[in-house]
Amino acid sequence: LSWISSKAANFGERIIAFAAVEGIFFSGSFASIFWLKKRGLMPGLTFSNELISRDEGLHCDFAVLMFQHLVQRPSRERIIEIITDAVTIEQEFLTDALPVNLIGMNCALMSEYIEFVADRLLVELGVGKIYNTKNPFSFMEMISLDGKTNFFEKKVGEYQRMGVTSNR
Repeated sequence: LSWISSKAANFGERIIAFAAVEGIFFSGSFASIFWLKKRGLMPGLTFSNELISRDEGLHCDFAVLMFQHLVQRPSRERIIEIITDAVTIEQEFLTDALPVNLIGMNCALMSEYIEFVADRLLVELGVGKIYNTKNPFSFMEMISLDGKTNFFEKKVGEYQRMGVTSNR
């Protein structure tokens, strides 16, 4: 994304670009791997995907939090420009990466999903939705819920918080 490396981009624009990279880029790739999880395929890959996507989500949350503390923020128009650039790049990538239609997964649905993700980020940034696209992948709603894991059945994919009663 040229916004991050551009000498002309100010700090606020770079924060928005960082949020776009962490929140939009690869969201389609994560969705395609969660699609495998929905089908019970490749448990090792899907477990790793959970951890990586959660990490990227935290990075995006951090960028949004930093943005909310900025005194001089980019204009609404500039924010939309940066986010729509990211959406276009991610949609082009996914068109190349997903050249065939699968049951419940294709380029058109993936394109809608990227717009849905971008709208969610825009709302968090205080801009509001511009695509008004619904999430085409119901299975992606489940990843935002706190998962409970039976310790004896599966590795835990949740982050652990340190506390007084935590084992170190």
